[in-house]
Amino acid sequence: MTLRSEEDLLLPARLSIIVPCYNEAENVAPMVAALSRVLAEEYWEVIFVDDNSPDGTSARVSDIAKNDPRVRVVRRVGRRGLSSAVIEGFLSSSATYVAVMDGDLQHDESVLPKMLAALDAGSQMVVGSRHVEGGDNAGLAGHWRHLLSDTGIRAAQVVLPHPLTDPMSGFFVMRRDLFTATLPKLSGTGFKILLDLVMSVPKETRITEVPFVFRPRVAGESKLDVVVLLQFATMLLDKLTHGWLPTRFLAFALVGLVGVIVNVAVMQLARVSGMDFSQSQLIGTAVAILTNFLLNNRLTYHDRRLKGARMWRGFALFAAVCSVGVFANIGVARMVLHDLGHGHWDRASAAGAVIGVVWNYAVSSTLIWR
Repeated sequence: MTLRSEEDLLLPARLSIIVPCYNEAENVAPMVAALSRVLAEEYWEVIFVDDNSPDGTSARVSDIAKNDPRVRVVRRVGRRGLSSAVIEGFLSSSATYVAVMDGDLQHDESVLPKMLAALDAGSQMVVGSRHVEGGDNAGLAGHWRHLLSDTGIRAAQVVLPHPLTDPMSGFFVMRRDLFTATLPKLSGTGFKILLDLVMSVPKETRITEVPFVFRPRVAGESKLDVVVLLQFATMLLDKLTHGWLPTRFLAFALVGLVGVIVNVAVMQLARVSGMDFSQSQLIGTAVAILTNFLLNNRLTYHDRRLKGARMWRGFALFAAVCSVGVFANIGVARMVLHDLGHGHWDRASAAGAVIGVVWNYAVSSTLIWR
């Protein structure tokens, strides 16, 4: 790669490229080389924000950074999540413009000069789109991933205050001062930071789209799965309720609903097998608590996931917390029923359920997934 003169390297970067990554060691050097080619006339830097990848991604970036001052790494230990990684990358930049690209080489870096030109012309945010003329989504492998992406796009377009053809894109450039002004409104969770930003920026923000071809992945594994889509859905609800129902609480409540279904199903199976009501209810409750814990560990607290011995200690504490939540549920339900009269079982039950969910969520967030 060709570096600028020593005097040029002392000048501040006009563009920072934020690359959130996890297990992308094999893609680091090719990405730096590609950026060097297409941004030869720009003052730029690339900031890899690595969630402590076990494949040595941070070490690979550090090796390159020893000889290229345009390359930096932010290694996050004990923190996970694409959106929060992007936010930390933004906060470490002082450039006028900041771009976000995936670390898997699927985003076409040759589009960056065109995106910068749009910003220079007055746009405040420029989104790389796979769904405008000249764009292509062929690099998204498999029918299932196409279905997930298309479902997310249609859901987002219903509620977006700004029309976008590709709100699921992870490739965009924006003014850093716009990001700084928008930061307090961001949820900072999930994998779709663009949607979070577009739903948080002022309505008068000038957003344009430019086409790009989404390339096939060369190394590493895709992070797009059903968990990403569920986190995407809860983040939409968070934005629609203006933060009154935080993303994590919505996910926790959704998992709780799944637990209710599991409880009833297992209880019915147990009764059919000949057990009495109390035995069936006990088994159904136990299976539901285990299901809720595993789903919360995988979905709600994806960035704080417990593993190994810590996971089983967490499960024991979660079971204890849920047991207390059951007593809180029943106690509140009885109080409400006493005040409203015995003709209002539905309202009393709902009030108890809400208190139970709030209790379980508050204690779980404080003691288990801290």
